[in-house]
Amino acid sequence: MAIKYRRVLLKCSGEALMGPTPYGIDFETVDRITAEVRSVHALGAQVSLVIGGGNIFRGVAGATRGMQRASADYMGMLATVINALAVQHALESHGVATRVMSAIRMDTVCEPYIRRRAIRHLEKGRVVIFAAGTGNPFFTTDTAAALRAAEMGCDALLKGTQVDGVYSDDPKKNPQATRYETLTYMDVLQRDLKVMDASAVSLARENKIPILVFSLHEPGGFAKVLAGDGRCTIIQDV
Repeated sequence: MAIKYRRVLLKCSGEALMGPTPYGIDFETVDRITAEVRSVHALGAQVSLVIGGGNIFRGVAGATRGMQRASADYMGMLATVINALAVQHALESHGVATRVMSAIRMDTVCEPYIRRRAIRHLEKGRVVIFAAGTGNPFFTTDTAAALRAAEMGCDALLKGTQVDGVYSDDPKKNPQATRYETLTYMDVLQRDLKVMDASAVSLARENKIPILVFSLHEPGGFAKVLAGDGRCTIIQDV
């Protein structure tokens, strides 16, 4: 299978790792997701990941319960490191060389994020998992994904979701919701479509990085999207 995008970043939520469980990490689900990453890596793609932390702790939720927002966000960043280590273990059990790089230094468990070193890891065929968001409170992991995709010079930013693209409304609640094949960045911003937060979309737009939204649940879906014939919504300027 020939791939259209050579260097990519996959963003998936922490909730994607929960599977059928109400909280935490379901390792069968993690194994299935990492098998998709392995298949893409085997095609010769350079792959990096950003994983959210909402399955363990969400900073915004903590702030609404009376916590200081900055402290709550730092807790959320630490949750992403836990998820990154779980995904690293699963990938390496599949025989894929992996590095976790954290925006917050914690040298005992992972490498500090250094841009040139991260690019070198990708060039050597390692999957790089970026943890701890941007390292700053008030920024989401969506924004971290767009930032890292720009820094790595990625050909595309992929958003793995629960559905097969972007819809006008939640298709699980509204069966009449319209699915979009293509959108522009401004479409997403002006219609307030809940794909990624506005700063992430704006950052992708400024750096001309297409955003591909696809379902994490379709077997082989990641590879098909990279080949240019998978079911997804493509967000880019015309």
